[in-house]
Formats: sequence, C-alpha cells, structure tokens
Amino acid sequence: MDITTELLENRIFDDIALGDSASMTRQITLDDIALFSVISGDINPAHLDAEYAATDLFHHIIAQGVLTAGLISAVLGTKLPGPGTIYLSQELRFLAPVSPGDTITAAVSVSEKIPQNHRVILDCACRNQHGALVLQGTATVKAPEQKVSRHAMALPEVRLLRHEHLRTLLSRAGAGEPLPTAIAHPCDETSLLAALEAARAGLITPILVGPVDKIRAVAAAHGLDITALRIEPAPHSHAAAARAVELVRTGRARLLMKGSLHTDELLHEVTAAQTGLRTGKRLSHVYVMDVPSYPKPLLVTDAAINIAPDLEDKAHIIQNAVDLAHVLGIAAPRVAILAAVETVNPAMQATLDAAALCKMAERGQITGAVLDGPLAFDNAISATAAAQKSIASPVAGLADILVVPNIESGNILAKQLTFLANADAAGIVLGASVPIILTSRADDARTRMASCALAVILAGAAKGA
Repeated sequence: MDITTELLENRIFDDIALGDSASMTRQITLDDIALFSVISGDINPAHLDAEYAATDLFHHIIAQGVLTAGLISAVLGTKLPGPGTIYLSQELRFLAPVSPGDTITAAVSVSEKIPQNHRVILDCACRNQHGALVLQGTATVKAPEQKVSRHAMALPEVRLLRHEHLRTLLSRAGAGEPLPTAIAHPCDETSLLAALEAARAGLITPILVGPVDKIRAVAAAHGLDITALRIEPAPHSHAAAARAVELVRTGRARLLMKGSLHTDELLHEVTAAQTGLRTGKRLSHVYVMDVPSYPKPLLVTDAAINIAPDLEDKAHIIQNAVDLAHVLGIAAPRVAILAAVETVNPAMQATLDAAALCKMAERGQITGAVLDGPLAFDNAISATAAAQKSIASPVAGLADILVVPNIESGNILAKQLTFLANADAAGIVLGASVPIILTSRADDARTRMASCALAVILAGAAKGA
C-alpha cells in the first residue's frame, strides 16, 4: 500500500474492548540493523561485524532486541489504540534472536482496561516466519481521548551509503608488508597526515622528501608526530620531485606519492628521458570509485593526466585501465567509451574515436576486455536507460570502466560522483615503473588511504608477475 494513501484511525478508550487485537508484519534486513545502529549509537559488533559475529553465541549477525521491540511500538502507535496513544511502560522478554531476512509479526492484545487515566494494558508478542516466539511481554499505554482519522505522512527516503568495495581494497592491501614510499615535498598538513595514516595502517613506510625545517614546522603546527619517519633533504619542490624519483629508480623506494607540489612538477621528473621512470606505456590516471548506488567498483579514466588524448592515446589509456582491472580481480572488464550520444556522429570526434577503439579491440590492438561505444553516461551505467533507447550491448548498464573523451569531462564526472553521489575514490597514475599515488587537498582520509592501498596492491602484483 502506498503510505500516502494509508488511513490511520485510532480507538478511544471507550471503544476498546478486552481481547481486541492488532498486528503488523515486517522483514528485518541488514539495512534495518545498520540504520538502527546509526540512530541509536549501538555499534555492538554482534550487529554489524560478520567476522566477529561468526565467533559469538549465535554465529551470525543478529538484530538489536530493541529494534524488534520497536515493531510493538509501531502497532500501538498506528493501530491499537493508534494515533494519540501515550506509551507509559513496558515489560518485555527477548526469547530468541532475530536474524537478517527474518519476517517478524508483532501483535498486541488488550488484556486489561483501567478507567483511571484511560490506561490500557496489552499483551505483546513477536513471532518469526516459522511461528517461533522471539519476544513476549506487556505494554501499558494511555489511550487517546479524541477520535483521529488522517492519512499517514509520507516517510523520507533513506539510503545507507556503504563503501564495501574500498573496504575490501584496504583489507587486501593491509595483508602484506608496508612498502617504502617516497613522498615528494610533503609540506602541508594533508600530505603529512596521509603519510602518517597510511603508515599506521601498515600500508607504507613513508620517506619524506623535501626541506627538512619546513616539513618539521608544518608537522609541529598541526600536532603531527613525524619523529619516526625518515626525511630525505631537498631544498625545494623541484629538487624534492627529482630526489623522490631517484629513490624509486635506485630501488630504495617502491612507490611514489605526490605531496604538496604541483602534479606537473612531479610528472616532469617521472617522464625525464634519462633519469625518470618511463616504460613503454603511456602515463594515465585511473580513479577506482566506490559509488554507493552502483553494485560494483567503477573505474574512471583519464581525469587527471591526459588533457586531450588522441585515438592512440586513448588506446593506451584503456589498456592501462584494463590491466588494473585484472589486478583487482575483474577478469573481463566491460569498457564503456563515453560520448554525449550513443550513435556515431562525424561532427563529434569522441564518437568517431569510440567506434575506432571498438574496432581496434576486435583486431587485438586492445586486449583483455569487452569494449563498446559510443555510449552516453546513462546508457553505460543503467540497463533501464539502455533498454529505453533499444541499445543492445554487452557493456551497457554493466560498465566496469568508463573512458572519458578528455580531462575536463573526466574531472567533472569524478567530482560529481564524489560530491553528489557520495562516492569514495582511489586515484593512481599508471604507466610508470611504479604506481604513483596522487592525492588532493580535498580528499578525505578514506580516499587517501584507499589510494595508498591501490598502489600497494599494484606493486605486489608487479613483483609477483
């Protein structure tokens, strides 16, 4: 029933008879349990942590007892006696656990009427889908004095923002040894904090590269303890970039991380012909995004390095992202090549490039993935949108990788997902001899940690290859 059309009618004291009863049925979900924890502050791991719950008394997550008791309150407040009821007291016994997926029927029955103050005592019981009693007791209420009949208010839509994909990434990365990581010019709070957080998580062993006095002054100003961290002296940002790259090239660091210098400064040293970290691949950037409303990780490329890539550049960008997807366990990633429309239009270069890239994949010039394009963004991530436009595609609605036409569109897309869709993102530069961690001052702690975790996983995969 649409809640906006549901009619709530109460029973005043004189209309209530002994034996009158009412009930409601609801399935308890993991989201219900999590939302109750958010509201109540009850973060008992028995209700939230499957790994812990497996070792507890019932060996699986269970609902909070008061969540089940809340169904009794709902019956009293909406059905019997209904709107206007004042809940005075209750006595409940919790007889069996309620698990996610259980369907609970809450029922109340009038057992006593006390004219003084219009009090009503009701027997209460909750049973699961098997008829087993999970809760039993009594409730005392003050019945309403005036008749009420009104439509129920529409409830706000509630969505829980889960970031399970990046949590899995962090768990996987934290299983290994911390990797020595050269951090170029960490001369602000954000970059120093990122180094400390990743070190505490066991992901990296930071090597701070830059002006020693400035780094220590920033740490002191923000109350950051860096006494355990190694500092490699470099007089300014250019020198710090060069020294950090040298540490990686000579094997004294296995990862490279951007500090508070400009990205161009760092990449200038990375791409230097004789002293850099170039390979035969093109440098490109990938965001691995955890979008709460999307059922799997979403890779967006390139939103940070290649300004206006041509066809050949895009082929390299796609291959880098596909190789990353393989490391993340996506065996045959679905690649959506984005444009403003889903048809080839000679006046729109992005659509021509998309068609050519698909043909290149057919000819083996891009391997390890399923490509389709041009696809508009809605068609790439929504099967419903694709169906409405009669698009038959193995990628539409199922994309793992979104390839954007240029840096502007990629940057806008990634930031929209972050700030409007509450996505978390791990950012990484691929194509150099080691992964390069790029973080922004606007990134939160979870994003910085996830970026480090992604680099650690890539470095481990490269070592084992």
